[in-house]
Amino acid sequence: MKDKKDLKPLPVLKTDEEAERFVDEADLSEYDLSGFQPVHFEFQRKAASIHLRLPQQLLEAVKKRAAETGIPYQRLIRPAIEKEIGRSS
Repeated sequence: MKDKKDLKPLPVLKTDEEAERFVDEADLSEYDLSGFQPVHFEFQRKAASIHLRLPQQLLEAVKKRAAETGIPYQRLIRPAIEKEIGRSS
């Protein structure tokens, strides 16, 4: 693998077509992908809701972690529940 300083920055792609063409034709090993982060996509419709009482300190900790991750705090809670019951959405 190339040294990070030898890698090209990713180009700015303005359309889906440009992105598809880039991925089809480019050698991605030539580009700096170090800024990429895993993304979890949720496809299942969320129609049910719950109301849950928590200690204020726990809710503040959840909101802080969610903010650090860049997601809504409810979306942080859902995977924790799914993990506990052993299934994914």
